[in-house]
Amino acid sequence: MLIQSLEQKTRLALMTVLLTIVGNVVICGFLIFYGAKLISEERKQVYVLDGDIPFLAQRTQEEANFVMEAKADIQLFHQYFFNLAPDDDYIKWTIGKALYMADGSALKQKQGMDESGFFNDVVSTSATCTIICDSIKLDERARKFVYYGTQTIRRPSRTIRRTLITTGGLINAPRTENNPHGLLITNWRTLKNIDLDN
Repeated sequence: MLIQSLEQKTRLALMTVLLTIVGNVVICGFLIFYGAKLISEERKQVYVLDGDIPFLAQRTQEEANFVMEAKADIQLFHQYFFNLAPDDDYIKWTIGKALYMADGSALKQKQGMDESGFFNDVVSTSATCTIICDSIKLDERARKFVYYGTQTIRRPSRTIRRTLITTGGLINAPRTENNPHGLLITNWRTLKNIDLDN
């Protein structure tokens, strides 16, 4: 009877030790997992100092802002390409800025406008060209866009309003001073460019 009681106590002690070890391993594993998760989340946070006061700033992934960045890039490109003044140097500067943001398709369009005498006409007639973005339809998955804008050409003799619709694609590119959004417009072409009124 004493031996059975001793064996039971030994088994009970052994089970207690084993359960304690297993419980500690589970708790340690959970704490390691939870700690790694906290560290990972903490690394996503950025603190900005204003004097001695830290403020929490949210850091976002690049793709999270793609729609805003893409629309801003498309709009900026069209402003550079179509906002013109009767000044050769200014036209060269703005078109040059636009060409940094697109592939050879924009250069082809610029050469076509050169051949038709559009830029010479702007300078010789003291015309001012402006464009207003009406909307941008962006297919985020295919990375293609359609730009809808209204172009106004003001000459001393008359003002012409034109509807302008262009399309193209977008690919990632390094961010530079001349391409701040890090996107390159590809296969850019004009779908529609007609007078709204005279």
